[in-house]
Amino acid sequence: MDFKSIHGEALNLPLDDRAKLEEKLLLSFDLSTEEKTKDLWLVEAQRRAGEIDSGDIQPIPAEDVLRKARALLR
Repeated sequence: MDFKSIHGEALNLPLDDRAKLEEKLLLSFDLSTEEKTKDLWLVEAQRRAGEIDSGDIQPIPAEDVLRKARALLR
């Protein structure tokens, strides 16, 4: 299989699978720990943004999260 074929197939994967593939490809590079961490967070942020954009999940307003957290701490 050549690059063009792999690239085309990868773009047809579901968003979550593309994010996992991207993570594995990034990890295949010999990066420092700090760079790996930044790259992994970028992959995670992209995955989460994709879930929001696709409507798979609904974001929760910060006020609601803080209210629930404070209630749990009482």
